[in-house]
Amino acid sequence: MKKLVEGIAQNLVMRQATLATAESCTGGGIAKALTELPGSSVWYQGGVVSYSNSLKQKLLCVTTASLENYGAVSEQVAREMVEAVAKIASSDFAVSTTGIAGPDGGSVDKPVGTVCFGFFCEGETMAETKMFSGGRAEVREATIDYALTRLLELV
Repeated sequence: MKKLVEGIAQNLVMRQATLATAESCTGGGIAKALTELPGSSVWYQGGVVSYSNSLKQKLLCVTTASLENYGAVSEQVAREMVEAVAKIASSDFAVSTTGIAGPDGGSVDKPVGTVCFGFFCEGETMAETKMFSGGRAEVREATIDYALTRLLELV
């Protein structure tokens, strides 16, 4: 994970760009990984951990319609989260996570291990859904690793 963060940092510094995070299921794990690197304050603006739907709405402007129509674990909500944190932090890049780490909370349509990611890259937003296996700790760790891997590709 350290190599991923070092690569992200190097690319952001080279581009004179910044990064922000909006996390739900990872509980701040991405922010923790990013800030383990000394000097991260040069390129990491900060993040929001919004575990509840009400905080997603209040802090990250997630709409009631999106929560009702798609659910908190959806690409639509991941998009709204990432766009809001990028705007709040005036960041060039941002990542968001919303998912079901388990052991409870899964359904037939969205089983435990379902995670939606939002990525904001210099004005462009994309979202994707991944499935991870294992227990709660494994799902969260895989989510953090995937987010950092994709960020390195994007920056």
